[in-house]
Amino acid sequence: MDLQLTFNEDAQNYDNARPSYPSEIYNDIFDYSKINDKSKCLEIGIGTGQATIPFLKKGCSVTAIELGINLSNFVANKYKQYDNFSVINDDFMDCKLPENHYDLVYSATAFHWLPDEAYKKVFNLLKPNGTIALFWNHPFPNRLDDRSNIINRRIYDKYRPDNRKQKEFSQINCVKIIKKLEKNKYKNIKTKLYHRIRTFSTEEYINLINTYSDHRSLPSEIKYCFERDMRKELNNAGGSINIYDTIDLYLAGKT
Repeated sequence: MDLQLTFNEDAQNYDNARPSYPSEIYNDIFDYSKINDKSKCLEIGIGTGQATIPFLKKGCSVTAIELGINLSNFVANKYKQYDNFSVINDDFMDCKLPENHYDLVYSATAFHWLPDEAYKKVFNLLKPNGTIALFWNHPFPNRLDDRSNIINRRIYDKYRPDNRKQKEFSQINCVKIIKKLEKNKYKNIKTKLYHRIRTFSTEEYINLINTYSDHRSLPSEIKYCFERDMRKELNNAGGSINIYDTIDLYLAGKT
């Protein structure tokens, strides 16, 4: 199965487990883009709509595009009370969308699934002076000074070994996206990092990792043993785990 389609298998758990985003992100997007209740926005890869409400409450007309049919149906029902919302079930790269039409195109923890050609397509969809806003959440449960994180790393090393050193997302990691925006003629590029700590109960954490495509695609026996041992060890250590999030935002304009 295509890994992006694993999100489509259990829309309700995805909606329950996946985080929303700090309000500061939306304030920065609104300040940069100057969108208002007459603006047209396109959201790429809406999932179950963790990033959508602030734009709907702003009064913008929001069109979402989502590859998964179950996710598309989920958000169509979730936001059915909003007359300014619609969703298209399609692959963004294949979908026929009007060029020079959108004041804002945004994507929350989804744009990495698309080929680099997506930057050019978004550029063509934007109105002159339109804005692209891309942001991702990077959870880090691997701090060496946190007991719950040490347990987490031990279980991952047992069932999903990775020789790479685990590092928290930092400003240096932003360079790759900045270069792609520059290559595709975007101007006035701005980036910003946001930080937060989330605490999950053992079961909440198991539900969360079940929304990760690489975890869902594990062989069933390994997946079962991984979750069994993670559950046992976290419960023995107090029944919770801390996750240290870094959220990166990229804003750029079409001029």
